[in-house]
Amino acid sequence: MPHGPVRAHWPRPSAWPVWVVPLLVLVLEFFGTMAAQHGASGDGSPNRGDGWGHGHGWGDGSAGYGITHLDGIGYTILFGGPALLLLRRRYPVFTLATTGLLTGLYFLRAYPYGPAAAAVGIAMLAAIAAGHRLVTWAGTAVAVSVYFGLTALIGVPFPERGTAGGPFPVEEPSIGGVSFVVGWSLAVLVTAELVRMTGQRAAERARTRAEEERRQASEERLRMARELHDVLAHNISMINVQAGVALHLMDGDPEQARTALAAIKEASKEALTEMRSVIGALRAQGETAPRSPTAGLGRLDDLLARARSAGLAVEAETAGEPRPLPAGADLAAFRIVQESLTNVTRHAGPGPVTARVRIAYRDREIEVRVEDDGRGVSLLDDHPGGSGIRGMRERAAALGGTFEAGPRAGGGYAVRATLPLTGEPPDAAEPAEPADAADAADAADRGSGEGAPAERGSQ
Repeated sequence: MPHGPVRAHWPRPSAWPVWVVPLLVLVLEFFGTMAAQHGASGDGSPNRGDGWGHGHGWGDGSAGYGITHLDGIGYTILFGGPALLLLRRRYPVFTLATTGLLTGLYFLRAYPYGPAAAAVGIAMLAAIAAGHRLVTWAGTAVAVSVYFGLTALIGVPFPERGTAGGPFPVEEPSIGGVSFVVGWSLAVLVTAELVRMTGQRAAERARTRAEEERRQASEERLRMARELHDVLAHNISMINVQAGVALHLMDGDPEQARTALAAIKEASKEALTEMRSVIGALRAQGETAPRSPTAGLGRLDDLLARARSAGLAVEAETAGEPRPLPAGADLAAFRIVQESLTNVTRHAGPGPVTARVRIAYRDREIEVRVEDDGRGVSLLDDHPGGSGIRGMRERAAALGGTFEAGPRAGGGYAVRATLPLTGEPPDAAEPAEPADAADAADAADRGSGEGAPAERGSQ
C-alpha cells in the first residue's frame, strides 16, 4: 500500500550525540556570562559604589551591581558544568550533584549573574528523565535550603556584593532572590516531569505499535498455515488416489494408468502453483505483488475438473446471479468446497460416488452445500478426526457465518456453510487457531485424514 510522503523532522534531543547539549550549554553560559560581566560594571572593574552603580552602571547608564570578576576558579566552574553534562546519561545522579555544587560555588563567589545555572538545569532534566524523580526533587529542595541558609550566615549587604573581603562575598538572601530561585527550580522540575511523561507516552505508543505488528504477523502466519493445509490436503489426496489407481491398472489397463499419471502431474502442478501463491505473501517489502490469481469461486470449474479426473463424479449447481464477492467470503467458499471434495475423495469409500456442489447467491449471503452418497466414515473408526472440518468451521465463523457438517440420513455426508457478504465479523467469532504456524502444522499432522463418527476431516 503506498504511503504519503514522510515529513522531515529533527530527531529528539535524546537521540542527539551526547556532546551536542553540553556544547550548546557551554556556548550559552560563556557568552552570556561575558555579557553579564561587562554590563554589571561599566568600567569593567568590581562595582565599589552603593550596590546599584551610582558611580558605575550598565552600558546604557542604568545602575549595575557588584561582582567578582571571573578568575581561574570562575572559568573552571563555567567550563566544568557543561563538561560534566557529558556524563548525564550514564551517571545522572552524580552529574546532578556535581553541577549543583559547582553552581552553588559560582554564586557564593559572587560571580556575574547570567546563564550559569543552565548546566544544573539540564542535569535536573536528565535525572528526572532517567527515573530519579525523588532524588531530584528532594535534592533540589535540600540544595536551595542549604544555599540560602549559608548565605544568611555569611552573606553581606547587597551593595557590598563582590567587594567585601573573603572568598565568598555573596549577598544576603532577599525575598526577591529567594522567590526567583524557588520559582526557577520549580519551573525546571515541572518541565522535566512533562518531558518524562511525554517520553513515556511515546514509548507506550511504540510498544503498542510493535505488539500490533507482532499480532498481525502471527495472524498472517496462521492464515498461511491454514491455506497451506487446504492446498496440500486437497492436491495430495488427489495424487494419492490417482497413484493407487495407476498402480492397480499398470499391468491390466496401461492406458487408464497413463490417464491417472497425467492427473497426478496436473494435481502436483496445481499444488506447486498454489503454494507459491501462499508463500508469496512472505515476500520482502517493496517486491511486486504475486501475479497468480487468488483462489476463489472464479476457479471453481478447475477445482471440479481436478476432482473428476480423480474418478469422482461431481455435479454442480448454481442458484441466483453469480457476482463478484468480497475477498474473504470468496476465498472461504472456495476452500470449503475444496476441503469437502477432498473429504469425499478420502472417506466416501469404494464404488461409484457422486458429489453434489451447490452454490447459492443471495442478497446478503452465499450458501455453499456439498453432499455425497458414499458410505461415509465408519462408526467403528477410533482414529482422531483431522483438522479439515475444524478449518472450514473456523473460516465460516471468522466471517460471522454458520457451518454444519455430518452424515446424511440416507447415507453419505453433507457440508453446509452460509457466509455473509456484508458487515464485519463479530469479535466473539475469532477462530481458535493454534499458537503459531508450527502448532498449526502439528495439528495437521495429528489429524491423519481419518474422520470421527459425527465429523470427518482431511489432511
